[in-house]
Order: sequence, then structure tokens, then C-alpha cells
Amino acid sequence: MSLRTRSIFTKTQLTKPKSRLTIPTNHLSLRTMASSQVPKIMKGILIEKTGGTEVLQYKTDLPVPTPKEGEVLVKNDFIGINYIDTGNIVSLGPSVTGFLENDRVVWLGVTGYAEYTAAPAAKTVKIPSAISSPDACAAILQGLTALTLTEEAHPVQKGDWVLVLAASGGVGGWLCQILKAKGVHTIATVGSEGKVAVAKESGAEVVVVEGEGVVQQKVKECTGGKGVAAVFDGVGKTTFDRSLEVVARKGTLVSFGNASGVVAPFAISKLSAKNNKVVRPSLPNYIITTEEFEQYTTKLFKLMVEDHIKVRIHETYPLKDVARAHNDLEGRKTMGKLLLTP
Repeated sequence: MSLRTRSIFTKTQLTKPKSRLTIPTNHLSLRTMASSQVPKIMKGILIEKTGGTEVLQYKTDLPVPTPKEGEVLVKNDFIGINYIDTGNIVSLGPSVTGFLENDRVVWLGVTGYAEYTAAPAAKTVKIPSAISSPDACAAILQGLTALTLTEEAHPVQKGDWVLVLAASGGVGGWLCQILKAKGVHTIATVGSEGKVAVAKESGAEVVVVEGEGVVQQKVKECTGGKGVAAVFDGVGKTTFDRSLEVVARKGTLVSFGNASGVVAPFAISKLSAKNNKVVRPSLPNYIITTEEFEQYTTKLFKLMVEDHIKVRIHETYPLKDVARAHNDLEGRKTMGKLLLTP
């Protein structure tokens, strides 16, 4: 596992060896304070060289950023491991409208491992009063991913049977909950018996422990041999062929992750056997515009409140223990979202 050198406070994805850094997402509940109250220095994580978690340096004397055009300065209350944070707005950059100091907000950006962040206003949205800051922080990235997958990558229909892989994981758990709220029948896979209950709690109707041939057999039983309307596959290389095998005629394979490695090139003619579709989406491309971002965050918050979707938080770590948090995540010691607090 290695980190590319980035600017200070940059959150990085450390869960996959040799993976490229991805844009982190910070979910921050923001409360504004007078500019005169903003300190000059802060605590944060500094990355100065390539390496593993040992290069994540905890510092207490880093400069507080100044918000530029189109940015808001956020005092982070919670920081999500693998993309998300929550905090309080403390000041607004030039020409920023629609926010006030002390607003609680969620935001998407790249500099979250610190007390303060200059976040892009276009990717910042207020948190409803009915949702707590920790829940908002833990929900926004994975929840938006699952929601856009079920509405754009493959628009699910009530009564459909679908297959969700790695259902006890972050996005998998959100997929199961959202699919249940939409009236979809979900077959879910997990890696061990100990994770079956978690997948069922998330809304999976049928849960299968991974094993030779068992997933194919269960899909056949549940669908009368027709196959599933869609497979949501965040595993990648090792499951791709099986996912194509179990998808129904005119069904969709949504390949959105590479947990087991990158999917190898394949002959596109394979899709003609059942007139299948394969899509490889990414969340950022679904929420490029401010309107798209606000549309989907509004839908997500509504689902959380009205359908009582549960947010699973594994543990909240002190910022200084960020390396331990990443090691726990990569060592598969966690189940649910990991948060940091400055």
C-alpha cells in the first residue's frame, strides 16, 4: 500500500494496496463563527512522501486555510474515513451565498483530515435538523453512491429481484436498505456466517455465504431460473464472470468497484447471448452539477428520515489515531463507517 504525495490534510484511500488516490468526500456539519474567532493554526494530518500509513503525520501547528472564491471555511466536527466528514461553517469566501455561519452542512472535497477545511460551496449542502452530524457524515458518500446506482446505473423497479455482492460492506449495506425501501427483492452475498445477520438487518431478503456454486443456485431458486434484473458488483475481478452468468435476459451488470482487482478486458460479444448491459459508473460523474448534487442529497436525506434507514458506525477515532483507523479498515476488523474527530 502506498500514498502519493499530496497537499497537506489530503484524505486518501488506503484500503486497497497500490490503488490510485480517489477524490475524498467530506461530510461536515458546519457552524459559523466570527472571523476574528478563527485560530491561525490547527491540528491535521500532513503527508510529505509516498508510503503506507506511517506517512500520515499528526501535526498541531498547521495553518488554517483561508476560503477563496466559491469556498466556505468549515470547522470539522467529524471526519469520515474513506471520504466523509462533518463540521461547522466558520466563514464564507467571496461571492458565496445560500449559507450562514453556524449552518450544519455536508460537503465533498479533498482536504478533510484536519480541524478546518476550505470546502467547495458548490458541493456543500445543509443537513436537515432530523439527521445528526455523525449520521450525516457516515451516510453521505456511500448513501449517494447506492442511490445513484439504483436510479441511474440501473433504475430498479418494484418487485424486481436483484443481487448485491458484499452486502455487509458500506455501499452494499446501503444498497440493501435503499432497495428494500423501493420495494425490490434483494439476494445478498456475504463472506462469512457472522455477517449474515448484518445483511438481513440491512434489508436483504435472501442472504448467501460465498461458496462454490451457491450463489448461482440461490439466484436460480429465487427467480425461477430467469436470473436477476441487475447485479450490483463492487467486488470486481473475481466475480465479474459469475455476475454475467446470473443476470437475466436484458438485465444489467453494474460493476462499481474493484475490491478483488480490476476486471480484465472481455469480448463485448458476450453480452449478446442475453442482450445484457454492463455499466461502470462513478459517483462524481452523477453529481457534477450543483443541481445534481442537491437533488440526490435531498433524496438521500428524505430516505433516511421517512424510511428510517439506519447508519452503521463502527467507531469514532481521535484524529491522531488515523493510522490505526486505516489499519483496522484494511485489516477487515471493522463493520460500518469509521469516523475521526479532531
